[in-house]
Amino acid sequence: MATPLAFVRIEPWARRAASSRRRCVGWGDSGMQFELFVAARYLRAKRRQAVIGVITVISIFGVTAGVASLIVALAINNGFRQDLQDRLLGSTSHINLLRIASDGIRNWESLLGRLEKTPHVVAGAPAIYEQVLISRGARAQGGILKGIIPADERKVSTILDTIKEGSIAPLERSAVPAQTNPEPSPSLPPIVLGKDMADELGASVGSVVTVTSPQGELTPFGIVPKYKRFTVVGIFSSGFFDYDNSWAFIPLADAQKLFDLSDVVSVLEFKVDNIYEARTIGDELALEAGKGFMSTNWMDQNRPIFHALRLERLVTFITIGLIVFVAALNILISLIMMVMEKTRDIAVLVSMGAKRRQVRRIFMYQGILIGVIGTLLGLMVGFGLSWAGGHYHLISLSAEVYSIDHVPFAPRPLDGLVVALVAIGVSFVATLYPSWSAASVLPAEALRYE
Repeated sequence: MATPLAFVRIEPWARRAASSRRRCVGWGDSGMQFELFVAARYLRAKRRQAVIGVITVISIFGVTAGVASLIVALAINNGFRQDLQDRLLGSTSHINLLRIASDGIRNWESLLGRLEKTPHVVAGAPAIYEQVLISRGARAQGGILKGIIPADERKVSTILDTIKEGSIAPLERSAVPAQTNPEPSPSLPPIVLGKDMADELGASVGSVVTVTSPQGELTPFGIVPKYKRFTVVGIFSSGFFDYDNSWAFIPLADAQKLFDLSDVVSVLEFKVDNIYEARTIGDELALEAGKGFMSTNWMDQNRPIFHALRLERLVTFITIGLIVFVAALNILISLIMMVMEKTRDIAVLVSMGAKRRQVRRIFMYQGILIGVIGTLLGLMVGFGLSWAGGHYHLISLSAEVYSIDHVPFAPRPLDGLVVALVAIGVSFVATLYPSWSAASVLPAEALRYE
């Protein structure tokens, strides 16, 4: 036999909710305070079925774990990207200006002086790049020989500051002191090798290496490769295998003699005050230099590396974001079970005048509250771990393998904002079906057998 509505037992929370609603907004109004009050009460109330409370706690912890993991993973990705970018920009110039034809740049001194006055240009330097073969005894290694003026080169890059053995001074003087080179003649020009190249050749400071140019010179017996002996005065370690294994530096004048270039350089290098505007500034420099010139920049030269990092960042976001998705499923299950448990209470609220959209909002707010609580906890944990990892170098690495001795962390507020919006958005989506189901409860059917 159906029980009249007047005799249906109304739980204390429902009476307090109705009273609160009357005081705040009145039965006919739509007030957010009423829905939030009931939603918060649902989260705090003891359950007749303990499993619902357990699933709710698991949902909060799931959102917390997902958000924290995403923050930490993105901080590591940003850290490696920032470290790579800093070391890369320290090893190379921001902009390279060269001629479209392969005859090199003549009258480069006056052109360089004029282009250095271009807005946003900090410094410039001439250079010669050529492919050569560097050998010592029976060992040989192909590489890129760069002819430089050391004082100018240090204005546009810091690679010469990474010399671990020897000194840059002989290169600056274009002569080797006798005390640093006891075996060979001090008249041999100096050369600086990358660490991996030196290891491959078995060379050290004071060793003599032979540089062979493939261009060669014409003799009665045909074209004979041209070679010249150099004394190793320094060994640098930039942290990049390509540079440490392939690059060598000699004075610009010696490079011009070796390649028979007279007073010609192959490229003018520039450092700018805004690395992210390098492409635009490079176009301005090419236009200012005149017809026949083109420019390249650090972003174009290293596009595959940064594209790989962006792809890794996306994959990391999607993979670890599955934790938030699992937490959203827990929210969905928790709310569905709660709707089933509170069917009678929902019917009472509707019978007392609550509108269906308000019932719908109650369960939406409950899921959003779970998402917000979990997100805030996750942000605190994630940024806390990222700060501690970067400040105390919690994760060590092998410097011989990775070139750095710890995992770099670089958390960004923008990443935290994006992760928070995604987590709360997923939590909101998980509330749609349970809230719709709750709003569809028919009071007469729910209270028929009470």
